[in-house]
Amino acid sequence: MRIVFALVLILGVALAGGAVYFAGKQFTANASHIAELKKRVANNVELIDVYVAAENLSYGKVLTKEDVKIIEWPANSIPETAFSKAEDLFGLDGETDFRTVVRAVDAGEILLSTKVTGLGEDASVASSLSDGMRAFTLRVDVASGVSGFLRPGDKIDIYWTGRVGESTVTRLIMDEIALIAIDQSASSQTQAPTVAKTVTVAVSPHTVAALAQAQSTGNLLLSLRGVNDETNSENIEVTQNDLLGRVEAQAVVKEVEKVCTIKTRKGAEVIQVPIPCSD
Repeated sequence: MRIVFALVLILGVALAGGAVYFAGKQFTANASHIAELKKRVANNVELIDVYVAAENLSYGKVLTKEDVKIIEWPANSIPETAFSKAEDLFGLDGETDFRTVVRAVDAGEILLSTKVTGLGEDASVASSLSDGMRAFTLRVDVASGVSGFLRPGDKIDIYWTGRVGESTVTRLIMDEIALIAIDQSASSQTQAPTVAKTVTVAVSPHTVAALAQAQSTGNLLLSLRGVNDETNSENIEVTQNDLLGRVEAQAVVKEVEKVCTIKTRKGAEVIQVPIPCSD
């Protein structure tokens, strides 16, 4: 009996050892296969040097080489406005012109040309405008200006309230409008809410004319959009009747009786004489 037990024990140990051996061999093969796949993927993806912020960069900061660092980034996902060459970002060797941050950049974020000025330019509102865009200032108060919670860089929708015919109407006239300044500040780093008197937006010349007309003929109300909200707003219009649930009475059109006349002359006077109408 002891011999049988010993044989069974030896057989069990042998089987267990064999299982561990073959499992380890399989794991090694899988690891080698995974490493080979990673190598192939790495070889198929082109990586390009790109400049990112080495630390948080705030509005108005003069950009230096110590503020940025180079990392490798997949070439097919680099933004068009990113910097890949030192001469593009800092100019040629010996140049003294510099760039200034016009929009906050977080540490590790790719540095884009839209967030810094051109070489030698100051961090002004004009430097933050894209080609073809204009700065236009809107008057606001604590109610129309979202109670002081607006910041440069936010996006807003603009509603107009005014008279259309016999009714007062509130209508969405602009959406996804970019704010570039609050009062006289273009910095987005202000922490405490402040009740603004004016906000400046970046819009096209045609939109400038539309906003000027809207501001002079009614009241404007700003609505703050979410940071990642890219939905297109529908055509929104609300009247007093919509608000109160009233149905506007249809005007009764009275049929005007047809009158036919002929002109006749009596001396020097021309008179019209009614006659039966012939259909």
